[in-house]
Amino acid sequence: MARGDQIYVMQEFLSLQGVYEHHGIDCGDGTVIHQRKRTETIERTSLATFMNEAKSKVYVRHYPVCFIPDVVVQRAQSRLGEKNYNLLFNNCEHFATWCKTGVSESRQVKNVMPAIANINTDSLSAPIFLALKKSDRGDALRSLNEALATIKGTWDNIQPEYNQAVQEINSWQRVAEQALKQGREDLAREALRKKLFYKKRATEDKAKLDKLATMTETLIRNQTALQQIL
Repeated sequence: MARGDQIYVMQEFLSLQGVYEHHGIDCGDGTVIHQRKRTETIERTSLATFMNEAKSKVYVRHYPVCFIPDVVVQRAQSRLGEKNYNLLFNNCEHFATWCKTGVSESRQVKNVMPAIANINTDSLSAPIFLALKKSDRGDALRSLNEALATIKGTWDNIQPEYNQAVQEINSWQRVAEQALKQGREDLAREALRKKLFYKKRATEDKAKLDKLATMTETLIRNQTALQQIL
């Protein structure tokens, strides 16, 4: 950690620990400028306060190209007191990334928050829609449509991998059975090892697909509700 670093901690989201990244800019003097969700304001607090809000270790976000430390801190200072928090369009990560690179973006939002795999996604509908109501609705609808397109692209990439993993599981199971019939326990063990490898991959891909499906349902519900009030 050093002056001008974009730092983050894993923060609670929907009462679950460690699933949401809270970002800020390290000022190099024991203070951090960050957009506090609690007050919805960009503030300068102690590093201890920044950490205690999540009670988690601090990580550093690295970029291949970014502003020099003094410029990063100056950019952060220029927005002190700003009160325009929005979960989807102007959260703490948008702010910190803008300070570092000049681009206001959130990987968590662009990736449709992959860390929500263990959350009941039905419960996301209310907070997401609440956030949308605080932003320009035309922009919100465009963002939802972009999110749906991103989900489809991700699904199209994962689905073939999942199908391939399932085929590999069946293939290596047959290889193991044949090896045992031939008395080759060494080959059978190796085949089962490969089977377990692909089973783990299939399980992970299936979880991702299930998450994408439920997120799609949530986004479509919000999209429909938003269209009705435009």
